[in-house]
Amino acid sequence: MTDKWKLTIGSSQGKEFVNLYLNDKRFRYWNGKAIGLKLRSSDNAELLKSAFELKLIEGWRPEFKKKTLKTPITSTLVLEIEVNLKKILAGNYSYHHKRDCKWVFSELVKFLSNHNLSKIQSNDISVEVVTEFITQSKWSNRTHKNVLTTLKCIAPKAIQEPLATIKTRRTKSTLHKPIHDISRLLSEIKQYNENLYLTCILTYGCLLRPHQEIRLLKWSDIDINKGIISLSGARNKSGRNRIVPIPSLIRTELNSRVANPNDYLLSNNGNPYSKDYLSVLWKRFKAQSKLNLDGITLYSFRHSGAIQVFEKTGSLQKLQQVMGHSDMKVSLTYLRGLEVKQLNVEDLPKL
Repeated sequence: MTDKWKLTIGSSQGKEFVNLYLNDKRFRYWNGKAIGLKLRSSDNAELLKSAFELKLIEGWRPEFKKKTLKTPITSTLVLEIEVNLKKILAGNYSYHHKRDCKWVFSELVKFLSNHNLSKIQSNDISVEVVTEFITQSKWSNRTHKNVLTTLKCIAPKAIQEPLATIKTRRTKSTLHKPIHDISRLLSEIKQYNENLYLTCILTYGCLLRPHQEIRLLKWSDIDINKGIISLSGARNKSGRNRIVPIPSLIRTELNSRVANPNDYLLSNNGNPYSKDYLSVLWKRFKAQSKLNLDGITLYSFRHSGAIQVFEKTGSLQKLQQVMGHSDMKVSLTYLRGLEVKQLNVEDLPKL
């Protein structure tokens, strides 16, 4: 069979090249390297075309590149989890959930590597191996439970059923200690750091959440004249709009500060402090304090404020509203962990 060929000159973005059509296949050449010539189409496209024509007459033919089939990549457990993790990180999930998922994935990768199981497929991993990962002795019972819960969120379908069979040890409930001499503690905090002091009185007096609500609180959220703090549903955990009254002591403290509506309450450079700012500040205060603060956290101020509200009003509904809980059962659980008189939801009047 005689080869059919044709040569033309084409151009792309102002640059010329030689087109060779051989038996209905097209080849494009920008230079004469294929036929052993140091000649570029940009120098003389017509001359390059003539050189190719001569070579074709002499019997030269271009080499056909054989298509090589790519070896399919075998999906491993790590790769499947990584795909799920990326979806979560790109999704509308909380900072803490994304952080936990990244940490569990990192720990799993290290664990599998140490056990020479980096390439294991999800169908091949045993329940015993997964259980060994989740219940590592370096972690507490609470961490075991959190790892199991988080792993269920990022694990592929193949191991969801085995995960459902794994049981972790029951975590003992932590009793949040109320602060008994709060005036003395607040006085010491005020001497230590103004921002920490303001955070603590807002957590106690307005029952705001320190890390999520107070750290991100702007002066534009505060109306000192009306004595209220307004938070939209996107700004608080319950997802509902929330209006909180400001006690007189806190109003006095706020009035003493210079207020720029665009500034955050704790920072005046237009940017909020990092998520760890208040945790680090509290940890440093506890380290230098002479008071016995064992078991006392920033949230202890919120817990202590909750006790005060309930003891004054006796109303679980009012407590729910001021705490910003989406469900009354959450408020009830709150009080059970605070050594307040035991209640049952069934005993309450329907609202």
